[in-house]
Amino acid sequence: MKKSAIFFLSFISTMAFSQKVWTLQECVNYAVENNLQVVQSSFSKQLQDKSLEAAKRQYLPSVSANINNTASFGQGRDTFGRTGSNDNLSNNSNVGADILIFNNGRLEKNIRKTGYDVEASAFDVERIKNDISLQIAQQYLSILLNREVTAISKSALANAEKLYERAKITTEVGTTPQTVLAEAQAALAREKLNVKTAEINTERSLFSLAMLLQLPDYKNFDIQNVEVDNNIDAPLYSASQIIDKAFENQPQIKAAESRIKAAEAQTEITETAFWPTISANAGVGTNYFYLFNAIDPTTRNKIAQSGFFQQYKDNFGQQVGVSANIPIFNKGITKLNVEQSKINEEIAKTTLAQQKQDVLQNVQKAQFDAESNYESFIASTEAEKSAKLALDFAEKSFAAGRTTIYDLNTARNNYANTQGSVAQAKYNYLFSLKLLNFYAGIPLSL
Repeated sequence: MKKSAIFFLSFISTMAFSQKVWTLQECVNYAVENNLQVVQSSFSKQLQDKSLEAAKRQYLPSVSANINNTASFGQGRDTFGRTGSNDNLSNNSNVGADILIFNNGRLEKNIRKTGYDVEASAFDVERIKNDISLQIAQQYLSILLNREVTAISKSALANAEKLYERAKITTEVGTTPQTVLAEAQAALAREKLNVKTAEINTERSLFSLAMLLQLPDYKNFDIQNVEVDNNIDAPLYSASQIIDKAFENQPQIKAAESRIKAAEAQTEITETAFWPTISANAGVGTNYFYLFNAIDPTTRNKIAQSGFFQQYKDNFGQQVGVSANIPIFNKGITKLNVEQSKINEEIAKTTLAQQKQDVLQNVQKAQFDAESNYESFIASTEAEKSAKLALDFAEKSFAAGRTTIYDLNTARNNYANTQGSVAQAKYNYLFSLKLLNFYAGIPLSL
């Protein structure tokens, strides 16, 4: 009974998940938590967190214990040159601690450098989330575009079916020649193919979005339809208005800045090798020694030996010490390491400049695309109006018998093409506008 209940709940949960209709925001929120690229980058961030924690713990003393047991067998020679059995057992135990006292701030500099690495890793995660979010928005709009194209194709198919039925009747009664029916039938076949192609493109776009979300049940995946009005405005921002803001909020820029700081801190760490290292140590220890067949060589009497615990008590001792490691000459390797570290600083600065250039190019391209797609939309809208007017004239002329079915089909194809061009330009503009607004700090939405 319990297993049946668990199975039923799992089935209901799966059905509810598969029947869910996803909004754009839900797709983005799910992807930034479950996409494999995001998950992998999050693991890299966790590794850097552990490195920072380890760097902070270097301030603590190191404590270790050591126990050594040694058994020796065979002949041995004493200080008087006499040879005899030297079978013995020895035990040594000690506990020691050491702590770093001075190294010109190497520990603090290492913590600071690792902290910058953590910052850079966090910004890397945000960058990947942004990239995934933009991919999802583009794919989401692609689905909406393909669905609108499907609707246009179905409308054209409905008109083609009406024309075919009419041509079939007029041909049967002898009002129109057989060629009219053949052309109507060919037009109907073309429109059926257009509808099927549009539906396949919609399914392909849905599959691509489901893969971005890492959804296992991609066959039942669906998104919420969003009505995108054709009354759209020109871009709100230009590249010159938002580039400074993009430099401030884009994570790839922040990551590059953090890595410059990390490179500078690494140089400071490397330079500490020029300075002495002073450390302190303290420890306690004791030992035990037992000689098998302990016999006085002179009297041949057995020598009395103290027991294990008594020797541990008698031999117990303590030690404290301070040591200094002073660098004098190491073949100039430290100097070379510092020079390499400074080169890494320049590399990090160059990376920042390159990241800024990439952001500038992306923002400028987004502006160009937005302006171009907006003008394409305006031109396509005007072309659609003209094509619709031409279609109306062609339909009236065909009904009056003053034009051929070929002219009518040409007018309908032109109108359907202009409708598709309007939809394509509209969704291209919408994505470029969302991209431009994204660089301006406006969250993705529909």
